Amino acid sequence: MPLKYVNKNRVVPVSKVEESIGYKFKNQKLLIKAFTHTSYAYENGVESNEKLEFLGDSILEYISSKYIYNNYPNLKEGEMTKVRAEAVCEKSLYKVAQKHNFSDFLLLGKSEIIGEKTVRPAILADSVEALIAAIYFDAGLDEVEKFIISNIKDTIEYSSNNIGMKDYKTVLQEKLQEHGSVNIEYIITKEEGPDHDKTFTACVKCNGEILASGKGKNKKSAEMDAAKKALMK
Repeated sequence: MPLKYVNKNRVVPVSKVEESIGYKFKNQKLLIKAFTHTSYAYENGVESNEKLEFLGDSILEYISSKYIYNNYPNLKEGEMTKVRAEAVCEKSLYKVAQKHNFSDFLLLGKSEIIGEKTVRPAILADSVEALIAAIYFDAGLDEVEKFIISNIKDTIEYSSNNIGMKDYKTVLQEKLQEHGSVNIEYIITKEEGPDHDKTFTACVKCNGEILASGKGKNKKSAEMDAAKKALMK
């Protein structure tokens, strides 16, 4: 049973989709429904992936929550919530869709076809949630858990190691500027280690005066660490 990608007016075999996602469906109609956008469904009188998307969103949140709970025992409740939010957000799911070339498989109506092959990130992210529900109906929680974790565990790992980092520079800037404008600079002062495992040292200056230094595995994390230490002072 082929999938027809409307943008290119060509046939994409279901087997190619299954190969991309690493799962073979027993009921291939579920797979086709997962990739049927509402625009295509409206124009062709078929059912869209909206209801699958609704269920997939809940399954994704449950599986990601369980994984974070079991694998990151040192995180507090609020921190777990932040990590999960990063893992299941549109940006994260869009990356999953890109990884598996979902734009080649989606069934889109004429109203959603823009240029040669441009599919809105929100549509691609939604299709991931719809696929999650489709796998759940086809094989149950164990199988869908494999798909989810294999695709978001790296995002969870990164987020768990960088909780709150985005706040330090902002908070420091606000504190330093309480009584007027100041010149804040972040400077990388040292790079150590081989290319595949570097450690960076950064310092933060205010009006030319060094406030603190920090270290990290990339330049951004080194700057954040410097900002954090400046705040501690």
